[in-house]
Amino acid sequence: MRKKLAAALCCLLLMVQMAPPPAQAASGYICFMAAGESILPMSDSTMPFWQDGYLYIASSIFTGSVRDTLNIGRIANSDQVILYTSGRSLWFEYGSSTAHDTDGNIYTPGAVRRNGETYVPAGLVAQFFGLQYSVTDVRITVDGQVVQGDLAWLRRPGYGLTPEMFANAASFTMASRYADYLREQREQEETTVVTPEPSPGVEVDGKRIYLCLEAGEDTAALLDVLDRYDAQAAFFCTVEFLEEQGDLLRRMAAGGQSIAILVDASDTERSVAEQLAAGNAALELATCGKTRLCFVQNSTAESLREAQAAGYRCLEADLDRSGYELRGSSSAASLLQGVSARRGDVTVWLGSGASGLGLQAFLSAAAEADGQCVAWTETA
Repeated sequence: MRKKLAAALCCLLLMVQMAPPPAQAASGYICFMAAGESILPMSDSTMPFWQDGYLYIASSIFTGSVRDTLNIGRIANSDQVILYTSGRSLWFEYGSSTAHDTDGNIYTPGAVRRNGETYVPAGLVAQFFGLQYSVTDVRITVDGQVVQGDLAWLRRPGYGLTPEMFANAASFTMASRYADYLREQREQEETTVVTPEPSPGVEVDGKRIYLCLEAGEDTAALLDVLDRYDAQAAFFCTVEFLEEQGDLLRRMAAGGQSIAILVDASDTERSVAEQLAAGNAALELATCGKTRLCFVQNSTAESLREAQAAGYRCLEADLDRSGYELRGSSSAASLLQGVSARRGDVTVWLGSGASGLGLQAFLSAAAEADGQCVAWTETA
């Protein structure tokens, strides 16, 4: 009898531990995400959420520092998301309620798509890859506001702190992350996207716009916006970016974006041709493809001839907007005016000054004016 009572009590405790937290509609509820020793930045597009008793986390976190910390990488294309480590991979196909590995084993639940992001069940990922996983109740205070929610924590086995100890130690960082999150929300609300109207009498209909951007920290956000508007652009990547950002390169290729190589003619260690060769080698390793598109910074007539002799098409923009940031509706309106003032199709060099919000404003305006944003190619 005692054994049966003890077993029943254990089951009850397990059910309590697995039960989801209060609904997110509760005032002030939020969910933090931690990997290893780091509390990750917060955003509406990547915040974990509960569904059917499972906590789902954004698959896009398995890049950069988190990939290095947990030793789990991510590959995403139009059909599926694959999480992988040395010798193991877990496949999530869009529209499927299950996941599977390369041996044919089936796992539940599958992935969930939300706001263009693929979310995966944290518990399944932890179990499959041998990680430790916990969800801890947290309360923090920011600007006098008490915020209650969860801290989801993924880490390798053998970590020295208990979940409660880690949550206490990370309280200041969580408060800082939440303050940044609130500030970004306020800035977005203040910078309401207003679709700029094309100037009267300016011909816009049917114009093809070739947006050319430098790949960098905002690339993932820019890709999100392009996906949302079913638009394409060309991303010019340094050799270092091509060597380090395989996941983003694969996402570009799968989404129909053009990939180009950004080189510097003033580099004293490698010639333009050597930089281009190194960039294409890294691109082929990441995507099994190559490019013949490039932009030569600090170019000279000799360096451009060197690139062209190697078979590359060098960017010659009709409109150079690299000195102007594309950050909101006003800069989007200015860019649209510049595009509209030119006859025929227009190639625009934006450099590294575009944000997701600014690109969204411009794509919205271009679509309203019946302009088409397409990828710059070898023949465009």
